[in-house]
Amino acid sequence: QVQLVESGGGAVQAGGSLRLSCATSERTFSRYAMGWFRQAPGKERELVAAISRNGDWTRYADSVKGRFTISRDNAKNSVYLQMASLKPEDTAIYYCHTNPPGDIWSRGTQVTVSS
Repeated sequence: QVQLVESGGGAVQAGGSLRLSCATSERTFSRYAMGWFRQAPGKERELVAAISRNGDWTRYADSVKGRFTISRDNAKNSVYLQMASLKPEDTAIYYCHTNPPGDIWSRGTQVTVSS
């Protein structure tokens, strides 16, 4: 079964930046679209950004457009989320996701943005 392992979360002040990474040992990684989701306390999990198998299209939540960038490196079986101009409302647990089919989730990494 595909396993996703993310890293790069942490605490930062408003206006700062963080980069999340998600890696898998799955050799067929390049076949799957990938996404980043987040879940804040008391809220539903929401899609933050998604990227196609070869990276030729991307999609973003309106709340992060112009601040976050999703990318991937199929040679490294990895997907990234570069987050800039962070706001306190970006505070959440961030998850990496794919659907080979069947939902596969990473364990989640905490991002905390203080004002």
